[in-house]
Amino acid sequence: MWFVSIGVILLILKLLEWTPVATWSWWWVGLPFALAVVWWSWADASGWTQRQAMRQMDEKKAQRRARSMNALGQDEGKSRR
Repeated sequence: MWFVSIGVILLILKLLEWTPVATWSWWWVGLPFALAVVWWSWADASGWTQRQAMRQMDEKKAQRRARSMNALGQDEGKSRR
């Protein structure tokens, strides 16, 4: 997402002809978009994206379980008898 954000900012600056960026080649302005494609391709191919999604789902599940246990009055911190 960072690459896309940087690319959009550079694109806007290039179109507005802001002094330093106006003199740059279009290749430099388009480079962040190309890097975003490379990053997303690698992340999907390596399974990194799926692992992150699974980690977030596990965290939400643990939070939901803790809330449910607290609502039932069975705090996880209490010892069982």
